[in-house]
Amino acid sequence: MSWMRGITCQMRRWRVARTQWKADMAEFKAAQKESRRTGEWPENPGPPPTGFSLLPWLLLGLGSFSHLLQGKTPNPWIGGLGLFAFNSLYIYVVFRSFVKEKREAVSTRVVLGLMGLLTCGLALGYGGSWLYFFPLLGLATGACLRGPRLGQIGLSLTALAAAVSVFRVGWDAINVAYGTFLSTMVTAAILSLSEAVRELRAAREELARRAVEKERLRFSRDLHDLLGHTLSVIVVKSEAARRLAPRDMDATLSQISDIESVGRQALTEIREAVTGYREGSLATELDRARSVLSAASVEPVVRQTGTPLAPQTETLLGWVVREAVTNVVRHSDATRCEITVDSGAEQVRLTVTDDGTGANAAEPRREGVGGTGLKGLTERLAAAGGSLEAGPSPRGGFTVTAELPTESLELLTAMTVATTAPRAN
Repeated sequence: MSWMRGITCQMRRWRVARTQWKADMAEFKAAQKESRRTGEWPENPGPPPTGFSLLPWLLLGLGSFSHLLQGKTPNPWIGGLGLFAFNSLYIYVVFRSFVKEKREAVSTRVVLGLMGLLTCGLALGYGGSWLYFFPLLGLATGACLRGPRLGQIGLSLTALAAAVSVFRVGWDAINVAYGTFLSTMVTAAILSLSEAVRELRAAREELARRAVEKERLRFSRDLHDLLGHTLSVIVVKSEAARRLAPRDMDATLSQISDIESVGRQALTEIREAVTGYREGSLATELDRARSVLSAASVEPVVRQTGTPLAPQTETLLGWVVREAVTNVVRHSDATRCEITVDSGAEQVRLTVTDDGTGANAAEPRREGVGGTGLKGLTERLAAAGGSLEAGPSPRGGFTVTAELPTESLELLTAMTVATTAPRAN
């Protein structure tokens, strides 16, 4: 009864593989139909190969089957069982050869070894057309064993086929060895190339998907930095203009002029963010910080010491100043804000400290902010080889500290990726 269960399991595998093959063919035909409609050939070359592509080679065993039917084979029951067992083992191996995990499984290698023993037994016992099971064994071996040792295995199998063929028929059957070598190596080469092409195509699609995700993250960060800061400046200056309007029209007009200037600059920066070439200036951001802090009735204290900074470093620190000052205006209720930039030969440190209530400490801890705010800046600085720390100060208020190397390969790479990333459609 065990052989009946084996046949049932094998038939079940055939049905599953046939269903998957039909689904792949239907998808491929749909792609062909769409390509004919649009006039563009689909990039997908077709459904992936399966064990069905190696089944027609079983026709090499028709000679042995014919001799069984004609009664030319001694001990026909043994020959018939051997032929059935060989075909079953061949089908089992080739269908598992197209799934990497199953191909490398121990059970598949054991069945392939049994197939080799059975091939030698049938070829030695009967000779003649039964020798053509060696090329079939080569097909199964090439499909299953793809790797650096394939050459050695192929030559060993060829030598075995040659020895058995010469023993049974003589040197006239040496073509069996030649066919065994070709079937082994050509099958392995074709299937390995097909698998490599599909893996490369999948890797290219994954790289494209990650590039799109990276570009979306960059755009969301830039949009948060731009709109969050700009809208805060506009709100603060609008409130200042409202307070000044009853008693000082000139100061009110100055605030309105600043609002117009900020709005125009925001439009320019948004265009630059969309195109992926937005650059910042630390000096510009420090000037804006003084203006917006003064308009919000917060005393600005700006100190900058040390050597000049590279443009890439200034850009990253400018983003930190913008985000930190925006949080001070929005959340801190501070009356004083100190911004210190200290650049040395190897490292630059930026510190933004306020004397408020520390309410902006909630900003980097909010759930669901994704890659925005201080969290996004932390990721940017980490990619450039730096760090960002934010939290309540021991003396009260809130402190944001950013550190960056003055020049580094990581910094240049991070800025290049941020400004030249491919843009999503």
